[in-house]
Order: sequence, then structure tokens, then C-alpha cells
Amino acid sequence: MARLPRLFAPALAQLVTAQFAPATTQVLSTAPDRTFKLLSTWLGQSAHQHHVSLHGWCIASKGLYILATPSESLGMSRLIQDLGRRLAAQLKAGSVFSGRYRSTIPQPERWVLPCVIWLERSPIREGLVDEPGQWLWSSAHSHTEGNDTRAPWLQPHHDYWLCGNTPFARQAAYREQLSAGNGAVIDQQIEAALRGQWGLGDQPFLAELTLCANRRVQPGARGRPKRVTVQPHTVVESAPRAK
Repeated sequence: MARLPRLFAPALAQLVTAQFAPATTQVLSTAPDRTFKLLSTWLGQSAHQHHVSLHGWCIASKGLYILATPSESLGMSRLIQDLGRRLAAQLKAGSVFSGRYRSTIPQPERWVLPCVIWLERSPIREGLVDEPGQWLWSSAHSHTEGNDTRAPWLQPHHDYWLCGNTPFARQAAYREQLSAGNGAVIDQQIEAALRGQWGLGDQPFLAELTLCANRRVQPGARGRPKRVTVQPHTVVESAPRAK
């Protein structure tokens, strides 16, 4: 069965995860700082080059996590490929990613912020830190404390601005949400959407997404389609006309 094309819809953000190959993870686990700094710099450069607006990001030992809005359907693929080539040249290794990256399109004002929280808590899930703000290589600092000189290219999503009317209010409200986390059920729904590479939202949103996306946004019904039985036509002879 042919693979579905990457899910894309104009002006909508994507949550993307690209898992590192074991050899890459080993390098990042033993000597991370310099490589993480390079990756964060390359991320900003590649996003600018391929016209991708970055709303959230995290570089951890096991993978790269991004929430971003590409301006065209190939923007995200080109960004990931660019990062892979640069990192492979730096590490003098083969493929740095373990398979293809995965993505989902989350529903604005419902699922976008949980996706940012999910990606910024990735270092906790990997056992790297106890709190998201302790990890230097993510957008957590920008969202909770203000501008981060390491990531001047970050463009907070509209949903983040809804957290408060002032920078201090937004940072405080988001800091509380990030510290609490999404909860297991929400995280599982995000991860399921990533695995399937489908849309993430309620049925009205998915119906609207179907109208503008480049492919179907939900899995099809399981099993073979029902067999339709065609009834034979019955030919009725007309009575002969009277002469």
C-alpha cells in the first residue's frame, strides 16, 4: 500500500516529532551541549529558509519536537531534511533520524497548547530533568520567562497569547499549565494522533479540516466494504397491440 502524503492544511500548525537513531542518541547523551546549540541555531536558520513559523520546539536526547506552521506543503519536510544533513555532516555519520518524522494537525484553541506542553515536557519523559524549565534546549524558557536569546526566531502561537492580556499574565498562566502537565489521557491522544498522522480535534474541526487538507484526515473504516448485491432485472413483456 502506498504511503499517504504528509498531512498539510494552509495556515494551520503542525506538531512534528523526529526520533533520533540510536547512534545519534548516544552522542547527544554523552556530549550534548555543543551539538544542542548547533541544532537550535540550525533550526532557526532552516525555518527562515523554508518559510516555517516556529511556535514551540524541544531538542532532547531521543528526538526533535516542533510545533510550527509551514507556508507550503513541503516546508516541514525540507526543514527536517536540512537538519538531518547538517547533523550527519557534523557527526560524520549516516542517517541521524530513526525512520520518517511523524506529524499531526491540532485543533486551534483546543489542542495547540496541549501540544506545546507535551513537547516541552519531553525532557521529563526522557528522564533528563525534573521540571521543563530546567532544560535549556526548548521553548519552555521563552513561554514562561520571556524572550530567549538562544531562540530569537520563536513566534508564539495565537493560542499562547490567549493565556493573558500582558506578558506577565501569559507567562504565569502558561507556567502553571506547563508545570501541571496535560494528564495521561490528553498525552495519549496526542501520541495516538502522531502515530497515525491524522488530524487532532473534535468532529466539527476534522470535518472542516477535510475541506482544506491535502489528503484525508481520519482513518477509514476497518474491514472490507460491504458487498452490494445487485438484483437481476425482470423483463416484462407488453401485451400485443390490437389490430
